[in-house]
Amino acid sequence: MSKTENTRLEILEGIKSNYIAAGATLVMTAVGHAGKTIRLDTAAGSTCTLPAATGSGRKYNFLVTTLATSNDHIIKVANVTDTMTGIIVSMDDTAAAAVAFAAVDGTSDTITLNRTTTGSVTLGENIQIEDVAITSTTNRYLVKGVISNSGTPATPFSATV
Repeated sequence: MSKTENTRLEILEGIKSNYIAAGATLVMTAVGHAGKTIRLDTAAGSTCTLPAATGSGRKYNFLVTTLATSNDHIIKVANVTDTMTGIIVSMDDTAAAAVAFAAVDGTSDTITLNRTTTGSVTLGENIQIEDVAITSTTNRYLVKGVISNSGTPATPFSATV
């Protein structure tokens, strides 16, 4: 193999290693998952638990690569003190209308894509989550995302942890 071919293979392998399959359940770590794209890749739904928030600035990206056909795709915090703040925009799959949902700061701790009103309707939906320190509080995740819905859109945020 030529040097150019080896370099191309190394680049492709590096790209592949940036994607991590969530499977049915993924308990995430800062070292193993920060800066990576987590593929929500299970038709029976993927549940991902974030590491404890520390204000580190680490970023996690989630990408719907398989539409859930039973259960839900879920992203949640690790403990009762961590919460989410931020916005997810949802695009209606038929009306071409969009609506934004804000997390309830200090309360929201879970994102659920339920296959209809709160997401997992279109491949490529994505959510970015950053471990941030807001107002000197280190137990917050900043959420930005774009999803799609069918039926009447509803907030994907809830408090379940």
